[in-house]
Amino acid sequence: MEINQALQSHAWQPLTHQLLLSLLKDYKRPNDKIHNLLNEGVLESIRKGLYIAGPALKTGKPEPFLLANHILGPSYVSIDTALSYYGLIPERVFEYASMTTKDSRKFQTPMGVFSYAHLSLPYYSFGIQQVKLSKDQIALIASPEKALCDRIVITKGIELRSQKDAMNYLLEDMRMDEENLKELNTSIMQSWIEDAPKKEKLHLIIKTIKRL
Repeated sequence: MEINQALQSHAWQPLTHQLLLSLLKDYKRPNDKIHNLLNEGVLESIRKGLYIAGPALKTGKPEPFLLANHILGPSYVSIDTALSYYGLIPERVFEYASMTTKDSRKFQTPMGVFSYAHLSLPYYSFGIQQVKLSKDQIALIASPEKALCDRIVITKGIELRSQKDAMNYLLEDMRMDEENLKELNTSIMQSWIEDAPKKEKLHLIIKTIKRL
């Protein structure tokens, strides 16, 4: 199969270096061919060892959330990116934010800015769900409850000393809708507290949501 055609058939997924080597197995110097494809705009580099279909192919690209899972793994999309996706906050998000068990990182790419904040196990593993973005693309995204908890956990300088503080943070600072907050599963959030950072703040947030 001609390489451009082969790449078009994989255009909806992130293209790893290993996948490209398998598609270029008939080439004596596949890495040189990858370099040429980059120069021709057939491939576009996201980070070392990870590519997407380039503009010369005039085809689709992976969804940013799926790409976020692959740029640094393990990881899942969370905080404001997930909250915006679920319609829980009104702001449009211009950076794709994820959680990871690795060190915090940020990547500037042709598809946008992808940031990763560190979380420790076992808290990291809670509340992750598979979301079907399109026919062939499924990404790991925090549940609405986990995205909110992650936001509290990783944000520095949050002063929550009372339910009034918590309410102001949710409704004024984050501009979340009360009806949306009422739909959150506080029981599952409560089950994460024992293994979570910032236990007192999370407990206060949960208590506040329950009283809505």
